[in-house]
Amino acid sequence: MPDRAESLALLEAWVANENLRKHMLAVEAAMRHYARLRGADEEAWGQAGLLHDLDWEKHPDEHPLKAVAELESRGYPSVVLHAILTHRPDFTGVEPETELDKVLYACDELAGLVHATCLVRPNGIDDLTPKSVTKKLKDKAFAAGVSRDDVEKGVQLIGVERSQHIQNVIDGMRVRAAELGIRAVDVSGGGPAG
Repeated sequence: MPDRAESLALLEAWVANENLRKHMLAVEAAMRHYARLRGADEEAWGQAGLLHDLDWEKHPDEHPLKAVAELESRGYPSVVLHAILTHRPDFTGVEPETELDKVLYACDELAGLVHATCLVRPNGIDDLTPKSVTKKLKDKAFAAGVSRDDVEKGVQLIGVERSQHIQNVIDGMRVRAAELGIRAVDVSGGGPAG
């Protein structure tokens, strides 16, 4: 399997939109956290999260088929390819089956909502709680592009209580907070906190 540096280079070559890049990095962070929690292959889970929307910008009408074809040609493992296919079962017809598939599906939309919630908070992710995210989840006008149905389906797929799943995604994203632009700014002027 190509390493993370190769995957990042591929992401940079295919994705120009900074917000989409941050979303993909956020999903990667959540996936790596879940892999650690579940004793799974952190590299495979991380790569699936990092590359799941690789073709969204260039080929939205064929997403994720173009990405999967490209990744297959570059030697990515079938578990990563399958997970990417299953995050859009409505389009691909491939339903989440494995633990990796289900967790990717569960983290995708929720990571977007967590990221959006951080952007409207003075302390970003630093003091974010599941309660704050749940409040935003109920506000359908907030981050309207986030499918609330997909968030709920994801919770059911992985069998984790919703607030715990939200906490897991927050914990994963906190590791990359500075890179994602969601860490509170240090009032002393020293840049991002932490």
